[in-house]
Amino acid sequence: MNGKYTMVGESRKWVVLGASIWVQAFTGTNFDFSSYSSDLKSVLEITQLQLNYLSVASDMGKAFGWCSGLSLLHFPFWVVLFIAAFMGLFGYGFQWLLIHRFITLPYSLVFFLCLIAGCSISWFNTICYVLCIRHFPTNRSLALSLSVSFNGVSAALYTLIANAINSNDDTLYLLLNAILPVLISLLVLLPILHQPKPQPHSIDTIKHDSSIFLCLNILALVTGLYLIFLYSFSYTLATARVILVGAILLLVLLIFVPSLIYSMKSSSFSLPTSFSFFYSILTRDDPDDKELYQELITIEDSAESKSAQSTREKKSLLEREQLTMLGEEHSIKLLVRRWDFWLYYIAYFCGGTIGLAYSNNLGQISQSLGHYSHISSLVTLYSTCSFFGRLLAAAPDFLNRRMHFARTGWFAAALVPTPIAFILLAISGSGAALHIGTALIGLSSGFVFSAAVSITSELFGPNNVGVNHNILITNIPLGSCLYGLLAALVYDSNAINSTHEIWLQEMSMCIGRNCYLQTFIWWSCISMVGLVSSFFFFLRTKQAYDNFEKYDNSNNIAT
Repeated sequence: MNGKYTMVGESRKWVVLGASIWVQAFTGTNFDFSSYSSDLKSVLEITQLQLNYLSVASDMGKAFGWCSGLSLLHFPFWVVLFIAAFMGLFGYGFQWLLIHRFITLPYSLVFFLCLIAGCSISWFNTICYVLCIRHFPTNRSLALSLSVSFNGVSAALYTLIANAINSNDDTLYLLLNAILPVLISLLVLLPILHQPKPQPHSIDTIKHDSSIFLCLNILALVTGLYLIFLYSFSYTLATARVILVGAILLLVLLIFVPSLIYSMKSSSFSLPTSFSFFYSILTRDDPDDKELYQELITIEDSAESKSAQSTREKKSLLEREQLTMLGEEHSIKLLVRRWDFWLYYIAYFCGGTIGLAYSNNLGQISQSLGHYSHISSLVTLYSTCSFFGRLLAAAPDFLNRRMHFARTGWFAAALVPTPIAFILLAISGSGAALHIGTALIGLSSGFVFSAAVSITSELFGPNNVGVNHNILITNIPLGSCLYGLLAALVYDSNAINSTHEIWLQEMSMCIGRNCYLQTFIWWSCISMVGLVSSFFFFLRTKQAYDNFEKYDNSNNIAT
């Protein structure tokens, strides 16, 4: 009877993961800003700089993500979920009424609406993070990367739904942004209300879960390929509706596949993750294991410590206060004193966040280069490539036993395509360059967004990840403001001086390569700074990952 109860509990946790995936898939509403930004700019009759402030307001909502973490400590999940949903309904709903001229609002109030809408996205994300960590403590990196990856397909799904209703109405995105998250919250309410209690995780359970994650990642890959290859056929109502039904069926399969595998009871293949043994060790009753782990956190080896004591003062900045082991809990005070955290912050700020700033300006970039009719396809391309990047963030977990490489090393490698993309965009303004650059930036930033959650958890402790990660992503509104300000100033200056100048009251429009040429050059230089910072971040944290690998191997030998 107890085994049957455990089996039911294990099956139900996958339904919770499926609910988290659905929430992520339909709440990445910031990705489609470029689809309606030109209409919003026209209705408000504002400059590019003022439009940039609205996109910054949306990103500023992420700075209030810590509020959702605190709310989850005092309120049930479903309450926090619906608070997030109704913030989006309020923020996007009034923007839709404004853009259709049903109401008139001052610019300051529109700024506030964008802030509220952006805050809702952050709240949804935090809910999904906590659900994944709570129900998959031993495989949380896989659960997080899988769930977060589907946030990247939101723009593609919204575009399909918009094309299935009316492909000629770009303002439809705002209405969908307002309504769909509320409907999805109602849909996932049942599994969230009936969450299973945490179950003890045996080695067999961990291996079984790993095989299910492999199947789900393959299905997720199929979903992404389905969306990116069939999107170009969705311009008619009939085909868009058929493709949309297929996409929904693939999302439904993500919920039922784990239950199907459990019912078949055939799990002969497994791929253990880097954190699986970490948590299984901590839950074991063997005091020797726990003492060994504590020794590794505080000091690697007493002999090494004695020999290093005489040369400690000669250590370079790169070696000072290095983390020696993964999983050490960091309070806010300790976190902000870590050199590792600030290298991490700069790498994220100059790498992943700059990709988000690019996506916010994608509508005006394509318009200035004469590719206005391709805006929807570019937004979908960025979104889908972001999805693949987020999905690739699970690679370190699947490849860990075959090729040990620190997750921070993967993080650094993921930032390489960004400067290449901006250099390409600076060199050529062709449609091919625009599509290739957009794909590379989406792939890179997507990996960063997903991997960062696991890195924060591994380096600075899983128990404080909700607070610590929200401190990290304060760089997003800051970067969105600075990068967007740079782009807007360059854009508006070229609109004023351009022979192709077009003015409509206070609204400026710039046509030509010069509109973003200097911006691409600056962004490429800034992304190089992020790449260098990520390399030093990798060098400083490599020892911690190596120490954990040694401990993991010693535990495997012992067992």
